[in-house]
Amino acid sequence: MIIVPMLMIVLYAFTVQGNSVLTLTITFDNFARFFSDPIFPGVLWKSLKMALITTIICIAIGYPTAYIMARQKPKSQGLTVLLVTLPMWINMLVRTYAWKGILGRLGVPGEISVYVGMVYNFLPFMILQIYTALSKIDASLITAAHDLGADEKQTFLRVTLPLSLSGVVSGITLVFLPAVSSFFIPKLLGGGQYVLIGNLIEDYFVSTGDWNFGSAISLIMAVIILISMYITRKLDKDVKEK
Repeated sequence: MIIVPMLMIVLYAFTVQGNSVLTLTITFDNFARFFSDPIFPGVLWKSLKMALITTIICIAIGYPTAYIMARQKPKSQGLTVLLVTLPMWINMLVRTYAWKGILGRLGVPGEISVYVGMVYNFLPFMILQIYTALSKIDASLITAAHDLGADEKQTFLRVTLPLSLSGVVSGITLVFLPAVSSFFIPKLLGGGQYVLIGNLIEDYFVSTGDWNFGSAISLIMAVIILISMYITRKLDKDVKEK
């Protein structure tokens, strides 16, 4: 169920429309088409930039939130975790439609609306990963830092932050990867004028019917995602070794 669809995408990406099993010809025309037209790399860059900004915003909001959660009493921690995960019980599409109505009434520009939708939908993943890392820190390490004369700021920078970086790296993985390939959030909140790489893939598969070019774009995205996963795993490994 996983391998066969991926093999089909690879097959379509390296062929053109009209090929049959008996006259199958391997070609790189779909990839040449993508990189020769400045529009497509521009959309890819916009998708990467939006995913990166979304991830940075999620870290900026998620880390303080997770830090406050981790410092609460056990019963209060359970309640705050419930409050963070509660919106995730509702389908992401329904939540995005709700934001479409709210932001539309407020007259928020399309690009800002897309950022709001992306951050709102992916922020819980960042919070939970960082919270998990923070809650696993041995309290005796904090006490030891204070006993050695470290104040709250020094304890945070030298003990808490380094020990929680693994959660930050895991959060980056869970936010950046789905954000870079998201298609219905920019479609709904961007008013149909904010096109990302996920929207291109959808259009060429659903609207245009050019599965070969759509598969080539999908394969390019798959390579980018694999590279991103490799980098984040290497960062996570380096953090744990330190």
